[in-house]
Amino acid sequence: MQSSVESFINVLESYRGRDKVIRTLCYGSQLVGGVLAGKNSQSSLGKSFLLFSAQLSHCRTTLRLFDDLSMLAYSTSYGLGASEEDALVRWMSILNNIADQLYYPCEHIAWAADAELIKTKSDKWWVLSTGLWGISLILNILRSIRSIQILKRKVQKCQWSGSADSREEALSQKAALRRQIRREVFSILSSLADLSNAVHWMSPGFLWAGRFPPWLVGLMGTASSLIGLQMSSSDQGACT
Repeated sequence: MQSSVESFINVLESYRGRDKVIRTLCYGSQLVGGVLAGKNSQSSLGKSFLLFSAQLSHCRTTLRLFDDLSMLAYSTSYGLGASEEDALVRWMSILNNIADQLYYPCEHIAWAADAELIKTKSDKWWVLSTGLWGISLILNILRSIRSIQILKRKVQKCQWSGSADSREEALSQKAALRRQIRREVFSILSSLADLSNAVHWMSPGFLWAGRFPPWLVGLMGTASSLIGLQMSSSDQGACT
């Protein structure tokens, strides 16, 4: 029990970990509030959950005002992906980084317009930032699919010469590769859930834009957030 509490505190101590927790609470509140409001449109509790979710979403948007430089540092360190073995993975990662880098200033302008700090309409900037997020998610899905193909080929190539040490090493390599495959599968599921919401927030008339009820947006976001938390905890477990 104590170790679980300490792990949770450690997550909250980091910016990325805290953002994951806030994101989960945000979408979870929207899910609960949407369900309650769907059963009774006059439910004060349902409205409270939805308002709480909106405030957490606004909190995350404000905190992302400081993410540009960290994203730029990551993009710069990755560069043209010289360390990547596969050309497709490399170029999809580069395009992904570009989409992510452009996302932040577009969202900042939309935020500033809503806060009446600048005189411009925020709608087009929200749509543009959401579109960039959607492109990033699609590239992430395609990259994960490609990575799974590469990892499966590596699993098939794992051989052992007959000695006990060689067999143990081959089994260890296969286990590590299968963990990577499982991680990529979870990444795809998380991105698909987020992509469904990204389409919902696009301009009306685009696919299913604007057609999700609040509880479904909350469900998709909660699923994605829980997968992200699980992947983070798995990484911490691997490090320890």
